[in-house]
Amino acid sequence: MNAAKRYEIFRRLHEDNPEPETELAYSTPFELLIAVILSAQATDVGVNKATAKLFPLANTPEAIHALGVEGLSQYIKTIGLYNSKAKNVIETCRILVEQHGGQVPESREALEALPGVGRKTANVVLNTAFRQLAMAVDTHIFRVSNRTGIAPGKTVLEVEKKLLKFVPKEFLLDAHHWLILHGRYVCQARKPRCGSCRIEDLCEYKHKTSDD
Repeated sequence: MNAAKRYEIFRRLHEDNPEPETELAYSTPFELLIAVILSAQATDVGVNKATAKLFPLANTPEAIHALGVEGLSQYIKTIGLYNSKAKNVIETCRILVEQHGGQVPESREALEALPGVGRKTANVVLNTAFRQLAMAVDTHIFRVSNRTGIAPGKTVLEVEKKLLKFVPKEFLLDAHHWLILHGRYVCQARKPRCGSCRIEDLCEYKHKTSDD
């Protein structure tokens, strides 16, 4: 795919949604960090239902750590893998209190040192909470990048690096949100909704579908 096509793709996505946002509900960097940790192999809707009960009662590292693993589990047991997530969140809260003054660090290295935080989670927090240039590649973004031809790659890291290289600079900060929303609602896994796609004429996917 050439640069002109990529530019037009992101120009249209920007035109349709000038200020894209994550669908995870949060009001502070800490709440976002916890929500993203909980969202692994779970839906944003499911996470939001759990955090809607949790955050009004405990939304700081100190408060959630005080709940303990069993206490936290009661709030997140509707989410997949909740036992291991509860352990990771409690340990993450302990580290934030003891090593970071209760604040979410703004560096990749410090974030990835937290239990339950991998490269993708760190990228979401850096980009969404701190507005740093970072590209969190999930299954939706990986699929859209390969299927459309925007940034094909065999691994998540390869796609991440290509997106950072190829997405026009003026759109880079919000590209993660546009791509994930496009993959979630239009360029879906089993049957992409090509007939309703804003960028169908620019997409290089060879097996276009109708919406019938």
